[in-house]
Amino acid sequence: NGFRRSFIKQKIKLLYLGMTRRLLARLHRPIPIYYILLSSVTCLLVILKSQITMVPSSSCASVISEIMPKMGLGTYLLQNPAEVIPRAIELGYRRIDCAPVYFNEDKVGDAIKQVLDSNLVKRDDLFVVSKLASPFHRREHVSIGLKKTLTDLRLEYLDLYLVHWPVAFEYVDIDPKVRGYQNEDIDDSRGGAAIDPTVSLWETWLGMQDVKDQGLARHIGLSNVPVALLRELLARSPKVRPSVNQVELHPYLSQSSLLQYCQHQGIHVQAYSPLGTPGYKEENEAALLDDEVLKSIAEKHQSTSAQVALQWALSRNTSVVCKATSSAHLKENIDVLNLQQLEAEDEKKIDLLDRKYRYFRPDDWWGHHAPVFD
Repeated sequence: NGFRRSFIKQKIKLLYLGMTRRLLARLHRPIPIYYILLSSVTCLLVILKSQITMVPSSSCASVISEIMPKMGLGTYLLQNPAEVIPRAIELGYRRIDCAPVYFNEDKVGDAIKQVLDSNLVKRDDLFVVSKLASPFHRREHVSIGLKKTLTDLRLEYLDLYLVHWPVAFEYVDIDPKVRGYQNEDIDDSRGGAAIDPTVSLWETWLGMQDVKDQGLARHIGLSNVPVALLRELLARSPKVRPSVNQVELHPYLSQSSLLQYCQHQGIHVQAYSPLGTPGYKEENEAALLDDEVLKSIAEKHQSTSAQVALQWALSRNTSVVCKATSSAHLKENIDVLNLQQLEAEDEKKIDLLDRKYRYFRPDDWWGHHAPVFD
């Protein structure tokens, strides 16, 4: 941007000097009014163009932030969607976050149909998100993965479709017209041996643009993509820029550099596991919600550690994805939208909790084959 700004200023200067010379050459005779007006308008247009050019070329983040609910219901490891989803909708949830490798999209789809058939909400009231599984990263396979998800969810389109991980697997043949999965082959990397290093994120993104053009997804984005890969993708000037990057983000993993980069590039950051995955973490891992700093702030505000963690995430202009099953926890989470913002002093205390700790570690799954974050 600095080089571009300097270049544009030089361009304006040369244009102005050229017009000045022509005007001086005309001083010996009257200057037509149309020439003065034309010169003024030309300079103004160049200046306006320079201002537009110096702004990041996408306003995806502001657009998606206006239409996408801040609080989303996560469905990872959700065993009873038919009970939880209608209950969540009644409490005010409108965004539902899914993925084929959760192996419950067919059950989630049944629950969504139940909600729509009951006229509790209309389809346009919901914001449904799903993700592209790794075996479908080749351009010609992206639509197969999405059509399978739409079949399972009983929907005609998604509001947001994300590349789940920036790692491609060998293709797994599926029938997109058949609901559910008979096995978990689409999530089996065979310890990394099934990873296909010949498929780039750029090729996958071309396929994502295709399904958006086909009307199968209204918005497209990424998940678990670090800055280096983002920079490489954006450098190729895609026709459609990513509107979202969904990443693990919580007080123990603040991802400040990635957040700043995405916000500068007009990419909205969405936090998954904002509560530190209490239902997924291993026994020897620290429990985020037991952190003494969060507990003391919660006690001061007569709230809970979970609400404090969510308030902190929302204060950074990120949206969140939270899984809950009980009515009490569902309400506790969404009630955060009506709480006052944390005090600056409290936010700073939470900022200091960052220990760059990941609960989701792809190196544990894929070994040396795909070190996404290193």
